[in-house]
Amino acid sequence: MAKKAAFIGLGVMGYPMAGFLQKAGYDTTVYNRTGAKAEKWVADYGGSHADTPAKAAEDADFVMVCVGNDDDLRSVVLGETGILATMKSGSVFVDHTTASSDVAEELAAIAKEKGVGFVDAPVSGGQAGAENGKLTVMCGGVEADFTRAKDPIAVYSQACMLMGGVGAGQLTKMVNQICIAGVVQGLSEGIHFAEKAGLDAEKVIEVISKGAAQSWQMENRYKTMIADKFDYGFAVDWMRKDLGICLKTSDQIGASLPNTALVDQYYSDIQNMGGNRWDTSSLIKRLRKLAD
Repeated sequence: MAKKAAFIGLGVMGYPMAGFLQKAGYDTTVYNRTGAKAEKWVADYGGSHADTPAKAAEDADFVMVCVGNDDDLRSVVLGETGILATMKSGSVFVDHTTASSDVAEELAAIAKEKGVGFVDAPVSGGQAGAENGKLTVMCGGVEADFTRAKDPIAVYSQACMLMGGVGAGQLTKMVNQICIAGVVQGLSEGIHFAEKAGLDAEKVIEVISKGAAQSWQMENRYKTMIADKFDYGFAVDWMRKDLGICLKTSDQIGASLPNTALVDQYYSDIQNMGGNRWDTSSLIKRLRKLAD
């Protein structure tokens, strides 16, 4: 008998991730705040859609959630229409939202009272990673819950690791975003310098990307950065939300993040330039504007 799954949130990440579940043989029911998106998903992949998160979660062995932030998460998990109203004892709630470790601990405790397992499992790899089933998933939770959730997570990931107890997945995702912020700013400055120096920026990146400066951002973003194209990818608004979580948590745990705080302000400048939905690699536009 096929395992039943539910997927809550069909954004640029959730839509293809839910599709991989259905294609892998999980009987998948989806919920999305905009019903038309859920109907389109069913047309594309099969499965079914529900009018509320609670209805989607009925009888599911696994319920995956991928929404915007802590408040969005609570809105689809708690209350009469939330997933925990109907999730059966012994099922597992897997949260792919990039959220705070505090909300992970809060929801894990409520889930435990209902006999429901919980894994906080934020992802990295962007829209392309989701569409190709090649995401990296960093998890927090009890090992038994993680072990049960590994198989469905595997259908859309290339790497999945338990990092520690509840909240450890979110803390690891914060490290991911901290590192990306610094890399993107450095890459922006490097390309900007190359352009101002009269070098062929593409040739510069083609050679230095084979050495110690290499990064995922360099390999996957340099051409669009040089072309000044940013109308795709991981939006600046989302990055600022993530960096806000990092900076708040750093205050709580006593970590010093001066570069992250600085880059967060640079992203604020991009928002003021109208770049709320531009890809995070748009930091270079700020440098070009300053140099004009």
